[in-house]
Formats: sequence, C-alpha cells, structure tokens
Amino acid sequence: MPASVAVLACPVFAEEPDFGPPSPDTLTYSFTLPAGPTSPRVARVATRAVLAGHGLDDMADAAVQVVAELAACACRFTPGDEVYVSLRYREGALRVVFFDGHRRHEHPRLVAACDARRRAALRVLGCVVRACEGEWGFGEAREPGGGTRMWAVVPRGGAGRYVRCRA
Repeated sequence: MPASVAVLACPVFAEEPDFGPPSPDTLTYSFTLPAGPTSPRVARVATRAVLAGHGLDDMADAAVQVVAELAACACRFTPGDEVYVSLRYREGALRVVFFDGHRRHEHPRLVAACDARRRAALRVLGCVVRACEGEWGFGEAREPGGGTRMWAVVPRGGAGRYVRCRA
C-alpha cells in the first residue's frame, strides 16, 4: 500500500453535529451507584443538576424527594452491592427507575413480608407521588441478574403543584 493512502477504520465527520442546548426532551441519564449510605445524597445532587441543566427546575423539589426515597430504599435492600438509576423525561413526566440486587423470594410468606417492608420504606414516596398525581410501584426486575425494579412517574404539572402546596 502506498504511503500516501490513509486507511480510516472510524468515520470522520466533516461537519460538527448540530447539537442544541439540553431541553426536557433530551433528558436521558443512567448511572450506577454503590449501595452505600452516601449514595442517596449523590443521587439527589445529580438529579437536581440534571433537571436544572434541562430546564426542569420547576419540578426539582418533588423529583429530588422521589429519587431520595427510591435511592434510600434500594441501598437498604442491597447492602454492599450496586444500584442502577435511570432518569428519563417523556410525555411531560419524569420517569425514575431504580434497580437493586435484592432478588424476589420464592416462598409466598417471605414475598409478602419483604413486599410489606419495602412498601413501608416507600411511604413518603407514595405521598409525594400521589400529591403530584403520578404513579409508582415495584416488582421483579426482568433484566439479567434479577433483583427488584422500583419506579415512579412524576408529571411536570403535578410536581409544580406539589411545590406550591408545600409553600
């Protein structure tokens, strides 16, 4: 091969891609946290920064409370492991998902007892989400490795009303 011929294995863009500033519709973040005592704080700070960066400051108080409750519960049920966090803004609502490594029990009484403990740990979450007219829940994770998936959907309008009713 002549020395003047360059072979490129990766595409090179002739123009800079046209990326606009972050907007609510581009809010899509996922990250993993250690299941330790400081992780709920890290999740709160990250969530507030992400919302501010995407112009969703008006829903930060409700969303940060939701993330804090889910993070604390995930870390409580998965000591010494990791939890996975997903934040997505779609159709006027923030979708928050946490995956923890606590596998579902096989015995029905253990399942019922564990679900009752998790529901009790998420009492405040339930109040916040109801005040925002959203939804929440938990169940078995279908992803490889198993565990538990906890989620909440916080509508932007409901989050704004949540802030006003607290004031």
